[in-house]
Amino acid sequence: MVTPEAAIRKAKQKLDEQKLTLEKDNLLGLYEKMLRIRRFEEKAGQLYGMGRIGGFCHLYIGQEAVVVGMQSCIDKDDQTITTYRDHGHMIAADTDPKIVFAELMGHAAGCSRGKGGSMHMFDLKNNFFGGHGIVGANVPIGTGIAFANKYRSNDNVCLTYFGDGAANQGQVFESFNMAKLWKLPVIYIIENNKYAMGTSVERSHSNIELAKVGASHGIEGHEVDGMDLFAVRKAGLMAVEHAREGKGPLILEMKTYRYRGHSMSDPAKYRSKEEVEEVRQYHDPIDHVYEHLIEHKYAKEAELKELDKKIRSGINEAAEWAKNSPEPDASELYTDVIRED
Repeated sequence: MVTPEAAIRKAKQKLDEQKLTLEKDNLLGLYEKMLRIRRFEEKAGQLYGMGRIGGFCHLYIGQEAVVVGMQSCIDKDDQTITTYRDHGHMIAADTDPKIVFAELMGHAAGCSRGKGGSMHMFDLKNNFFGGHGIVGANVPIGTGIAFANKYRSNDNVCLTYFGDGAANQGQVFESFNMAKLWKLPVIYIIENNKYAMGTSVERSHSNIELAKVGASHGIEGHEVDGMDLFAVRKAGLMAVEHAREGKGPLILEMKTYRYRGHSMSDPAKYRSKEEVEEVRQYHDPIDHVYEHLIEHKYAKEAELKELDKKIRSGINEAAEWAKNSPEPDASELYTDVIRED
């Protein structure tokens, strides 16, 4: 059993190590992961348009710095759980893109054997506890995972993501109360991309400062530039230290932005093209890291172009592999319905 003193020493040692400026290889690795998510989602959008992906499909394009930055702050034994905009979270957790594509296409090689689709990804091997289709429903589950961590004294932290649209859900506030009452090691990450489906935060929230939604329960909250990988990491390291020291939950409001509609069926007419283009041109999270790599001479433009080419090729190969993988057998209709002991 890990003692509280040992957990605190471990957390502080890890924080001291990670507080150092990101070295070339580490930053290049995070850049590569962000770019892989971007290229994956672009390909998923193409496949959806071609009819190879059915049902709902929510793309993560524009929000890559949030999940990659936060994932870089935790250990392999820590857990992650999110909502239905989950493809990027799967890849950030190091799930093979082939498996994610197969699930999107409803094929047997998918992480949920083709029965979950876009909104119900899951990878227990990488401690990813799923995308969840019901708005806010994952928050009590993430809180429960954190409860299990504390009960087992295992020093693990659960990252629980949800969007601005879920921030007013009743079960979210019930979770806040329990997490604070029992000082659970959970970090609530609100991915505030400004629009819940098609309704802006200003029109749907009486309090638009979402970092403060836990104030009535005494939960500390911080607003973070979710388009800046370095800002995300700084806040993430602080939050993980807070949780590991036994101080309970903490809220991080990531101010981010999605370039595409809420889902593939959303024409996004509630915002102007100029608004989207302004964010793309001046606040793109991948461009920000690209410029940092060039400025600090961590990489040359030719090297980063070659990396992009390599990632595109890998994504295309993964998509082709998934296309050619078998569909589930008809007998799968009767599995995972009732547990038989």
